[in-house]
Amino acid sequence: MNISRPLKRRTFVKQAALALSATLLNIPQFAMIRRKKYPMGLQLFTVRDAMAKDPAATLRQVKDLGYDDLEIYGYDAEKNSYYGYKASDFKELLNDLGLTVSSGHYAFSDYFDKSSDELKRYVDQCVEGASTLGTSYITWPWLAPEYRSLESYKVLAEKLNVIGERVHKAGLGFAYHNHDFEFAEHEEGQIGYDIILRETDPLLVKLQMDLYWVMHSSKKSPAAWIAEQPGRYVMWHIKDMDTLTRDYTELGNGSIDYVDILSNINMDALEYYYLEQGGNFAHSSMQSISDSAAYFKQHLRRFL
Repeated sequence: MNISRPLKRRTFVKQAALALSATLLNIPQFAMIRRKKYPMGLQLFTVRDAMAKDPAATLRQVKDLGYDDLEIYGYDAEKNSYYGYKASDFKELLNDLGLTVSSGHYAFSDYFDKSSDELKRYVDQCVEGASTLGTSYITWPWLAPEYRSLESYKVLAEKLNVIGERVHKAGLGFAYHNHDFEFAEHEEGQIGYDIILRETDPLLVKLQMDLYWVMHSSKKSPAAWIAEQPGRYVMWHIKDMDTLTRDYTELGNGSIDYVDILSNINMDALEYYYLEQGGNFAHSSMQSISDSAAYFKQHLRRFL
């Protein structure tokens, strides 16, 4: 039996005052109470061209722009390496620059039709690399087009549970990252994302919401998805959408009203967020992460 302790008088008065202020101002209470300040994160896929040329110099510039936390991609499982560095050497580079890596995107889709033993071996390799970097989450980032039928989504959910249990036992978290295709309607209006959410264990499979893709392709708002799955959306991707083409663009140049979104969304489960731009750069990838960082710090940082 869970018996809640009585609130201390000071705590009660403080929370009551915040709730009253939120009511009077028509602001959700969770928008009034910020539990912590999050490190400004970057998904390194944004600057993949620069990382391919000179990882160390690129990361130094990333740090200088104000990014403190990273999400990585491109793990070489057989060599246990990132961007040409052994995992331990890459961790040393991160430490020298004062950067952390809280999540990584790993190539699980390549193992969709492989044997259970092959998948588990790959998961163990990912755990080894992620643990060396001190990463909190291992993330499934993508599903190849040939695996996007309703039946395949059911198979995917089974695999996500298996991976989640294995990663969880290793002391790390596991999450699934959405794109647009999960929201595509199949027969009788069914969507793959509903299958993923319904048939995975919320304790083992957390969610990384790509806010751009939700705004781009989902009939529900980010706030609505979060309300339906409390405690699961532990990470976000934040990127903007070109007003005309609906392609990626730098933060502040597009059509997504992040001030409105961040003012009215429950962040209770949020642990990390990452700015990202997959392409369509106005000038270059490095200029884009500079422009997006400047806009974010001026207009959105206060929410996070």
